Amino acid sequence: MNQTQSDPTVQPVPASVVETVDAADVTLSNPKWAVIALGANLGNRLETLQGAIDALGDTPGLRVKAVSPVYETEPWGVDPGSQPSYLNAVIAVRTTLPPSSLLERGHAVEEAFHRVRDERWGARTLDVDIIAYANAVSADPVLTLPHPRAHLRAFVLAPWHDIDPEAQLPGHGPVAALLAGLDRTGVTLRQDLELHLPE
Repeated sequence: MNQTQSDPTVQPVPASVVETVDAADVTLSNPKWAVIALGANLGNRLETLQGAIDALGDTPGLRVKAVSPVYETEPWGVDPGSQPSYLNAVIAVRTTLPPSSLLERGHAVEEAFHRVRDERWGARTLDVDIIAYANAVSADPVLTLPHPRAHLRAFVLAPWHDIDPEAQLPGHGPVAALLAGLDRTGVTLRQDLELHLPE
């Protein structure tokens, strides 16, 4: 068939589709780093955290690149002894998902582990929080970036520092310096527990 002859069955691709595909190509060749905090204080906490890591690792356009040590933490914002302690960890991911899609995926993973949002700072089977996404700074109430309380939380900064000692929290500076200024009472490294990268 003559290559110059047009095929009547082929419709020209609309410019908007071409732009979308081109944009996707750029995104795929330029994944962004994101930092995600995980916490659980109900049920088999370690199994839940590993399940969440595996589920996030199964997400198209997302690769889990680092998994922190596990910390045990007294619950935040509640009376001492009123809730079981948390297991916390932080993962670093490379993703081509925009922040909004990453948030949706985090919520879907929470729901898969029967997370119930009935009270603020309530006990939960699983908490998935986006701590930072590239160098993004956003005041969007649906997804504030970086996480608005991350700089105050040793249970986020300690495991993050473990996997990336040079990490910077956008708008707040080096994680190491932020962590040095916090009281780490009630945030205990659990060397007997281990999480791993998705298989």
